[in-house]
Amino acid sequence: MRFTLSERDRLLLLHTAREAIGAALERRAPDYPPLAEALSVPCGAFVTLKKRGQLRGCIGHVTTDLPLGETIREVAVASAFEDPRFTPLSREEWKSVRIEISVLSPLEQIDDPARIEPGVHGIKIHRGICTGLLLPQVATEQGWDRETFLRHACLKAGLPSDAWREPGTKIEIFSAVVFGEGARPARRNDHDQGTH
Repeated sequence: MRFTLSERDRLLLLHTAREAIGAALERRAPDYPPLAEALSVPCGAFVTLKKRGQLRGCIGHVTTDLPLGETIREVAVASAFEDPRFTPLSREEWKSVRIEISVLSPLEQIDDPARIEPGVHGIKIHRGICTGLLLPQVATEQGWDRETFLRHACLKAGLPSDAWREPGTKIEIFSAVVFGEGARPARRNDHDQGTH
């Protein structure tokens, strides 16, 4: 499924994510903008937070029954306060944080890793209870080729780096519509590339 979002929809989702986090920080009821019908479709999504270009939080749902707008609200707050790699976001940090959103296509299981296009596809590696996921933009940002991308997805899953070659390892791919804030929070959409 090819998923597209208008510029207006992207800006609305970025505003929604910023409002969700800001309201949580200020302990007030959020004032969300009305969302277009296109944003009521259930869709997986990740919200990535970056502070001065460095990862500050990233949480998402690969699949969900929630409408996209609700998913963004939920994972934005989780990225700010529940990512186990970071302490909860503080009010002092908030002004220097930029938001990036990745809206995911449905997962597709593949048998041939050669189908993976770095920078186009994200990867989900699954073996037993171990699962690792990397968003499409990570390969571009890190300059990784296909095999390096696969190795890092395995390591993220807690597996040996060559586990992707072994029978019993499931590889799924997806694409993503990726967009983010520019220099002025919630006012511009400069399509920054982020990392997860």
